[in-house]
Amino acid sequence: MAKHLLVPAGGVGFLWLIVGLSPVQALSNLEIADQNVAISQHVDSYEKLDFHKGNLGNTISRELLIANESQKDFSSANQQQKSENVELDFANNSSQPIIPQSANLSQPLDELAQVTSVSQLSDVQPTDWAFQALQSLVERYGCIAGYPNLTYRGNRAMTRYEFAAGLNACLDRINELIATATADLVKKEDLVTLQKLQEQFTAELGTLRGRVDAVEARTAELEANQFSTTTKLNGEVILAGIGATGGAPDRGDPNIILVNRVRLNLTTSFTGKDLLITGLQSYNFLGGADGQGSLQESLGLASPILSASSARTSFEPQFPGINVKNLSSVGANSVEIYKLLYIFPVAEKLTLFAGTAAETSDAFPVITPFYGEGQESISRFGGLNPVVRVSGGTSGTGLASAAGFIFNISPNLDLRALYGSVNANLPQKSPNEALPGVSTTPLGAGLFSGSSVVAAQLTFKPSSDLDIGLNYAHSYHEINILGTGLIRDDIGALGGVAAGTPVALNSVGGTMTWRFSPKIALSGYGAAMFVDDSSNSVNASTTFTSWMVGVHFKDLFKSGNNAGIIFGQPLYRSDASGSAQLGENRATPYHLEAYYRVKLNDNISITPGAFILFNPEGNSTNETTTVGVLRTTFTF
Repeated sequence: MAKHLLVPAGGVGFLWLIVGLSPVQALSNLEIADQNVAISQHVDSYEKLDFHKGNLGNTISRELLIANESQKDFSSANQQQKSENVELDFANNSSQPIIPQSANLSQPLDELAQVTSVSQLSDVQPTDWAFQALQSLVERYGCIAGYPNLTYRGNRAMTRYEFAAGLNACLDRINELIATATADLVKKEDLVTLQKLQEQFTAELGTLRGRVDAVEARTAELEANQFSTTTKLNGEVILAGIGATGGAPDRGDPNIILVNRVRLNLTTSFTGKDLLITGLQSYNFLGGADGQGSLQESLGLASPILSASSARTSFEPQFPGINVKNLSSVGANSVEIYKLLYIFPVAEKLTLFAGTAAETSDAFPVITPFYGEGQESISRFGGLNPVVRVSGGTSGTGLASAAGFIFNISPNLDLRALYGSVNANLPQKSPNEALPGVSTTPLGAGLFSGSSVVAAQLTFKPSSDLDIGLNYAHSYHEINILGTGLIRDDIGALGGVAAGTPVALNSVGGTMTWRFSPKIALSGYGAAMFVDDSSNSVNASTTFTSWMVGVHFKDLFKSGNNAGIIFGQPLYRSDASGSAQLGENRATPYHLEAYYRVKLNDNISITPGAFILFNPEGNSTNETTTVGVLRTTFTF
């Protein structure tokens, strides 16, 4: 038949249209059902957020917006943000909530309704050769449906199952017309054609209806047994054995210890675009105000208070055994809220977030593939640029109240910033002293008057294989600390200056990852922290520097198994002026690490690894120290 001929609107025309020779095509009930399931799965995907690859995430990351899956391709994450989706990825990460990208969910099902006029279909024109036949079919029977974008896609080839799906839709519609006793709407010749088609496609129609019934049964079962219609629950359990040797010259090797950390994450959406993250955790690491019971204190490498040290593992809280806000003790395996954060889009390219238990790492995309407290690097040094960690930015306990924004400038350029305050819930500073000049609320009080941080990260992707992140942070502390938890000198940042001296920090850093093959990536960072006295009584300043390079192997020997080799310099006091002192027995410290993660299945992995500290804590009298870790991670 020549294409300029119009198809008659009777039984032959119906057959011609349903076979798919016209420019339009029916949408099957099965496709509608499958899209229903897809939308349900999309709504349920809030456990898949990057906060980076965020922590919000993954996780904001890993853990808002959860990488890992927390370290998903940045370009892909940006495109999700542009389409306004909110996703979390906790697969790698109950340890890392990520502030997600904001976006619309799938088109609602009401857009899949049968059309009432051919003009509703954007790709069907009055000049199309089968336009009149289609128009007659729509007006008489109403059994033609468009795709969610209001197209019909009539030129696409179809399978017998797709034909059967369209036939089934028209059979249902005609049965409705007959049931309502509407006179003369269904012609006898059309019924004959339909009967023949139904006989010819009996097997396909039966299969189709069986699949629809199975989908409906599965949907009903999920709805009946789901935890909540708006909330998703997932978690992570880390069990690890840790042993160490070396340390200060006057200390013996500590015993091997067995530690745990458990996290449960509730991710809730109220509108389909927003996200509320509530995280609970418990752990059995010890330390307290004086560091007693910690591995670092046993090695003799920890600071006199709060056990800051370069010998710390990736999954250990920064202040174990103590609530640093008021110096109260925290018992082993006590349950606490470590994450409370709300994320919501306000424009196509702009998302806001705020919460009373948040961290800098929740908001910023992870650049390095070594981050993943339960999956990747076993040391605190290897996971993130120190500038992200400054001022308790990765305390592991949701130390700060914070608010900020995510601005998706372009698919390859992303700007994020936040303001965080530690003791925002305290109306005034305690008059009692824990140390001379140090209050029992050492980080101050109030939303704007206590210890605080303003941090920003510009992330860009010049090519599909290269990710670059630039960081800046300005911090104010009521006491003389860095707040990274990375080295002994984190406490007493201005060497030789009183502990109660307030300080101001300006920190800059950059991180880069180059994937020069699909399974091998080269990653590194550099950081500098400039610490100045913030009182009127002391003139002192100090500079700390740090750098790291490493090679990451994906799917090494077996799919799902990752490995990393890391080398670098932990934070080191490279300069001091005024009343600040460099310290004695100075020697540049170095860190060497290797680990291999074995994926047993989708929910269990085992990571053996070790890191070696040369001149630990920048002191030449300390012995070379080795820390070995065997970490088992369960995710669900």
